[in-house]
Amino acid sequence: MPSADPSAETPRTSVYEPVSTPEPEPVRPTKEDEVAEAGSELIGGPIGRRVLYAATWWTPVRVIALVAIGMFALGMVQKMPCYNGAWFFGASSQYTHACYSDIPHLYQGRGFSDGLVPYFDKLPGDMEYLEYPVLTGVFMEVASWVTPGSGSIQHQEKIYWMVNAGMLMACTAAIAVCVARTHRRRPWDALLVALAPAFALTATINWDLFAVALTAAAMLMWSRARVLAFGVLLGLATAAKLYPVLLLGPLLILCWRAGRWREFGTALLGTAGAWLVVNLPVMLLASDGWSKFYTFSQERGVDFGSFWLILSQRMDSPLTTDTVNTLAAALMLLACLGIGALGLTAPRRPRFAQLAFLVVAAFILTNKVYSPQYVLWLIPLAALARPRWRDFLIWQACEVAYFLGIWLYLAYTTSGDAHKGLPTEGYQLAIVVHLLGTLYLCAVVVRDILMPERDVVRRSGDDDPSGGVLDGAEDRFVLGPAAYEARPMARATEAPPVQWGSATDLSR
Repeated sequence: MPSADPSAETPRTSVYEPVSTPEPEPVRPTKEDEVAEAGSELIGGPIGRRVLYAATWWTPVRVIALVAIGMFALGMVQKMPCYNGAWFFGASSQYTHACYSDIPHLYQGRGFSDGLVPYFDKLPGDMEYLEYPVLTGVFMEVASWVTPGSGSIQHQEKIYWMVNAGMLMACTAAIAVCVARTHRRRPWDALLVALAPAFALTATINWDLFAVALTAAAMLMWSRARVLAFGVLLGLATAAKLYPVLLLGPLLILCWRAGRWREFGTALLGTAGAWLVVNLPVMLLASDGWSKFYTFSQERGVDFGSFWLILSQRMDSPLTTDTVNTLAAALMLLACLGIGALGLTAPRRPRFAQLAFLVVAAFILTNKVYSPQYVLWLIPLAALARPRWRDFLIWQACEVAYFLGIWLYLAYTTSGDAHKGLPTEGYQLAIVVHLLGTLYLCAVVVRDILMPERDVVRRSGDDDPSGGVLDGAEDRFVLGPAAYEARPMARATEAPPVQWGSATDLSR
């Protein structure tokens, strides 16, 4: 006989009982990227739909970190001709082998072999003080403490490079992990970083990876809505290299559009506070040494890799350094204004990684010098901004061409009458290839912003995985046509529509 109480047959659910929601399935690049699908045949083909992601120790993050470390090790092997003697013997052999690195040469050249304290002790020669930001100087100094002071100077320089390489390898692993975790549903996009050929080739040329690792960690913190941690890490990154501070520009535009002023203010204060904690003691106690980085950057003439070098080599009366500084600053300002306008007028609020990539790329394109390791600044941002293997590899091919071009050009200029290497015209062509490759990647990112239906990240059903408090936030301030009407998205995918918070929703 059935019970008279209907609730007796219905299980009660407490309002206080947490409701579990299933974790969204990770995006499989082999299902949306033709190049990734073809490349996966080397390891057994695309991942199947019945794969168990949590059933093995080999999680995506661990795999990516190990691949990144393996590629870094291959980059170290590529430097072996120099490690075995080319750094020390022969004027051009380190260039013909394309294995040059600043690290061993600056061990003695910047006083580390003599125990001089960076920024406080004057250096012999033309460079009176260390010309690097304070936190990078600390990194260099710590590596010198681990380097034994016995043996020949060549032996010490080799060990110093090896110690730095070990520390930079740890930075590489950190970068890989941070990029893999920034987009929760797209960890495999970090393979773009781990397998980037230009990353392996340039990783141990200089100390840039330290700042790149701090910047990647800051991006991860922002994606988790940990605003103060983002600011602190970005301030530390800026204390190691100047370029990370540029990320505050895109953040200002996006927070303006979303009305997230409190979060931007917290990030700004965290950045300024962390930078001051590192710099203020040296600024007060060794002002001449501290300011060397900034005066050197200002006084440095037109140098390798920039379009300014092509102009100076082809002009009868090259531009002065002051003129180039003014013009480069003006071009960068115009680029920033354009990126800001793009961010405020786009039919859908751009993703943080997209604008961050564009502003750093603008700095690289307009700067008066482009050292080959500067590509490291862009690689993690490119993987987050445009995770498509075809476009990424086109850009990487251009960067590898430039990497070879600069060393062959230096081999040509240092080989005397033998002229072994690439003449001036060939090197100028290599610069043009680098510029065109970077502009190409910028163009596809801008296209994704103007046509959000082409953005592979948003095609998967996400709004802004690296956006943190901006992810899914409602627009508060929009300029241009986007403020009045929406651009309909192409039905290029059967993914569910994304709610990104604008007043006029765009259906896919």
